[in-house]
Amino acid sequence: MEVSLGQKQKQHEFALVSMSQLTSSSSSSPCSPAIARFGIDSGTAQLQFLHEPESTEVINVDIGTTQLFKLGPVESVCITVDSETSSKKESYSRGITIRFRTEDESKAFHCAFEQWKNEVIGGSAGECLENGSLLTSRSKFDNKIEAASAKMYFHYYGQLLHQQNMLQDYVRTGTYCAAVIENRADFIGRVVVDVGAGSGILSLFAAQAGAKHVYAVEASEMAEYARRLIAGNPSLAQRITVVKGKVEEVELPEKADILISEPMGTLLVNERMLESYVIARDRFLVPKGKMFPTMGRIHMAPFSDEYLYVEVANKALFWQQHNYYGVDLTPLYGPAFQGYFSQPVVDAFDPRLLVAPATFHTIDFTSIKEEDLYEIDIPLSFIASVGTRVHGLACWFDVLFNGSTVQRWLTTAPGAPTTHWYQLRCVLSQPMYVMAGQEITGRLHMVAHNAQSYTMYLTMSAKMWGAGAEQGGILQTSSCKLDLKEPYYRMSQPQAYAWSQDQQPHQLVHAQDIPIQSQDVVGPGLTPPSQNSAAPLNR
Repeated sequence: MEVSLGQKQKQHEFALVSMSQLTSSSSSSPCSPAIARFGIDSGTAQLQFLHEPESTEVINVDIGTTQLFKLGPVESVCITVDSETSSKKESYSRGITIRFRTEDESKAFHCAFEQWKNEVIGGSAGECLENGSLLTSRSKFDNKIEAASAKMYFHYYGQLLHQQNMLQDYVRTGTYCAAVIENRADFIGRVVVDVGAGSGILSLFAAQAGAKHVYAVEASEMAEYARRLIAGNPSLAQRITVVKGKVEEVELPEKADILISEPMGTLLVNERMLESYVIARDRFLVPKGKMFPTMGRIHMAPFSDEYLYVEVANKALFWQQHNYYGVDLTPLYGPAFQGYFSQPVVDAFDPRLLVAPATFHTIDFTSIKEEDLYEIDIPLSFIASVGTRVHGLACWFDVLFNGSTVQRWLTTAPGAPTTHWYQLRCVLSQPMYVMAGQEITGRLHMVAHNAQSYTMYLTMSAKMWGAGAEQGGILQTSSCKLDLKEPYYRMSQPQAYAWSQDQQPHQLVHAQDIPIQSQDVVGPGLTPPSQNSAAPLNR
């Protein structure tokens, strides 16, 4: 049940060992014992300082424009912004130093100050909930994610149509259900926290498996729909509490034995929800508690797809027009060409397009630090199975539910049943030619940004092959920079890419027509895959 500010205790007093005002001359008023009092006057939250005993001199502080800083374990300073200033630069009009008897009293005062301040400036922040309260007006999530991105993100997942899209991914939903129900021994009588609960489906699975209680934490407006869905299943509802808020902010009344979540995005890490999953682990999970999923792997392999390369390159041909309503567009052809190759391609492809066995990078959700997800560096090393042109790096992921009874994998691999994540390919603007047995090396470096995604830096090199290879050295190198936030949804289903007997040369702008540095080997024409009108979800 939510409790408004007006329903809180009307006053909250703290005894101070001393209080003094800082003056403009950098000196302080005399120190003397005082009382700090939170209260409500005419519906407005106030912080008052008054000297003991009962004094007529009262210092009123506007909580909404006041900053509180710790000077030491028992000493703090309140800095009040001058509300009358019209300058865009904040000017501070008053400083009050306060000293407490103990460190615990100091901490209690700071906690009370944050709760009252959050109620004033944040509305929902700081409000009391059934099972706890939100902490601060600006959490770790707010500090690292730009407000516009967060607003769009929570708006997106607050809509039922997008939740339906995920629920109808039967590979995803069915695997989660099986992983939970088959591992009842991990859930019976246990406390579960569902991180980013969405519609609440995973919370309901946990309750079906016998969980003692489930806390479904959801920050978007979907929390209200989750409450309705859960209430509509009364046999389970009594053991599920929906908490609206971010896992970085909410407080829960007890620790969790198990965390369950679906934090995976495109290439596993897009949307940066894995960081919230790790934060929830550090805040709520008991030592040696279980996490469903437990770990994830990013799989990578070089691929050859002449048709995809030509398709991406052809997009920039618009900018090769010399007379577009009397305007020469060619000065922008180069940037447009590189711009299209900066988009990772999201689609489902035939695994026969891979030219080397895949390698993988493991992320252990039970031990990784949140900061380790800010920058991910993956060295690449492959041995080409065939001689062909390498057009880039194909990527997919899987996650493990390490249950006590059954271990379940959820995979998005090419050739496996297609999920709403599909697969992802980074296409090089300068392909490389390799021979069978030739070593391909490189690096995939991903740097998180505040739009809840990653900038990707890919470098691939073909090492010398044949005579003289023992001396090492690089024969060809190609690199690209991509934004995982802005993929190209190709919306195709995997095809065999059979040879075409009737394709005419004029049907496409072929690869040899595209400027390629030091490359003159061209693969044969390929039959395009059939198009599917169902657009994938950007997870």
